[in-house]
Formats: sequence, structure tokens, C-alpha cells
Amino acid sequence: MPQTMASEDRIVERMEEAQDKLARVRAAIARVIYGQEEVVAQSLIAILAGGHALLVGVPGLAKTLLATTLGTVLGLDEKRIQFTPDLMPADITGSEVMEEDEHGKRHFRFIPGPVFCQLLMADEINRASPRTQSALLQAMQERFVTIAGARHDLPRPFHVLATQNPLEQEGTYPLPEAQLDRFLLQIDVDYPSLEAESRMLLATTGDETASAEKVLDGEQLMHIQHLVRLMPVGEKLGRTILDVVRAARPGQPEAEDFITGTVAWGPGPRAAQALMLGVRAKALLEGRLAPSPDDVAALLEPVLRHRMAITFSARADGIRLADIIARLKERIA
Repeated sequence: MPQTMASEDRIVERMEEAQDKLARVRAAIARVIYGQEEVVAQSLIAILAGGHALLVGVPGLAKTLLATTLGTVLGLDEKRIQFTPDLMPADITGSEVMEEDEHGKRHFRFIPGPVFCQLLMADEINRASPRTQSALLQAMQERFVTIAGARHDLPRPFHVLATQNPLEQEGTYPLPEAQLDRFLLQIDVDYPSLEAESRMLLATTGDETASAEKVLDGEQLMHIQHLVRLMPVGEKLGRTILDVVRAARPGQPEAEDFITGTVAWGPGPRAAQALMLGVRAKALLEGRLAPSPDDVAALLEPVLRHRMAITFSARADGIRLADIIARLKERIA
């Protein structure tokens, strides 16, 4: 058997093993999180693709519970930061303190902040000031922080699951566009269905409550993340991803006519990268060995909705960003 074919067979075998593990992961999460299947799936897609996720919804929809459950099931060292208006950047990244040894010599010692973990739960991130929100920027993109000119690497893997309250609520600040772009997906969390809420009501008010169980660990997760990047993507699907992202940018030759005048700014190159990794992760999570155009259509909104903004005149005319993305989906064949 040629070496290349043997290597491809081994990759397929490893992917099938990973799919079995991911099925166990989803089952373990389902024992704790009732309903919200799409929210759980998109959160897993973001992590499998090696990225971060922004969960948006009103309080009380189990966003925090989802993050802690993911940390347990995936076997990650998980920490939580409750974002408040008085939170400072050093409260996230850490700081240096001066100490004196037994000889009277003074020196600085770095005390790591809660960002030094594998899964960071940034709870209600938009209740802190923009300066504090930006403290996460370098960590999310570079996987290290710089304190007093010294570089401190973060553990691997490193993921941020941030929750955000709707901007209409009091005491919230909009996230900077540069930070929004660092989130692979924006996951909108809606109210649960009647059936799911009924199960939740009975399960959480009884004598016993379900608890999450560990299925993976950090090393196994990174192994699966590597497999996601090995998954083949057809040239046609790659062109489809580039086509739909470039069509959403006002002023570009590929832009749709309806984009001009309705979109203030469009998605950058990270949107195409997020789609490429996201569709691979989605295919692996669903037990397939290659992504399809349907995967692109399914992830287009969570990839684009935090990377685009509509103009004031478009808002005045009642045009919603969801309507614009729905029209962009029509380009996907």
C-alpha cells in the first residue's frame, strides 16, 4: 500500500475515534444542559476550531452553567471572572509585587491572574469598561500576556467563553470591534423551548441534580483540534467561503448591491478563517469526514453578525443585520 494512502487511512481512523469521543462529550453535556442543542453545538465548534466564543443573551439562560460544564466535560482547568465596572486590567492578567527575601534583597514576583487557565469564563464581559475588556485582547489572540515588559505564556489549550448581556440593558458597554473580531463565533442564546424548560424545572428543583462528568482532557482536545485542521476542504467550498465573505464588504468589487448603503463596515479576513475552521469542526462533530455548503450556510450568521455593522439610515428603515446575512446565504450553492 502506498505510504500516502496508508497515512490517509490512519487520519480517517483517528477522525472516527475522535467522533466517538465527541458523541460522548455531547451526551455528557446533555445530562446537565436541557435543550439549547444548537448553542451547545456552536460552543463546541468554537472550541474544536481552536477559537473563542461570545454568548449573548439575557441573564438566566444557563450561559455560565454551559461554560462550567464544558470545562468539566473537556477536562480543562477552568476559571471565572465576573466582570464589573470597577474591574481593572491587572485583575485579569496578573501583576508584579515587590518582595523582600531573608537577606533584605528586594525583587519583583509575578502573580498570575485568572487568565492563566485553559478555559476562561468571562461572565458579563460588557459590564466592565472598554479598557478592562481590552486586557483580554492580547491573551485571546497571542496566547500570552506581557507584564512589565516580560512575556508570560498561557496554558495550552486556551479558550475564552464570554457572556454578554444585550446592549439595551443598563450598565453595559459595547465591546471594541478589534476584540469582537477575536471571537470565532457569536452565539445568540434564546429562551428554551417549553419541553426543555419543563425538564429543567423538574430536574433542578428536586432532591438530586445532575452533574457533569469528565470525558476528555487537554491533550486529547488538542489532538482533536489538530484533526480538524487536517480535514480536507474542496477547492469549490473554499471559493464559496471567500465569495460570501468578500460579498459582505461595502466598497469591494465583489460586494452585493444591497450591501452598499446598508453596511457600515464588513468582515475582515478572520471571518473567512473562522468559517473555514468552523465548517471543518462542525463536520467532525456531526460524524462526517468533510464539510459541505450547508455547513457554511449554518455558520454564516454566528461568524458574521459580530463582524458587521449596519448604517444608521438602514436601521431607521427597519433593516436588520440578520436580514442582510440571510440574503448573503443565497449566494451559497
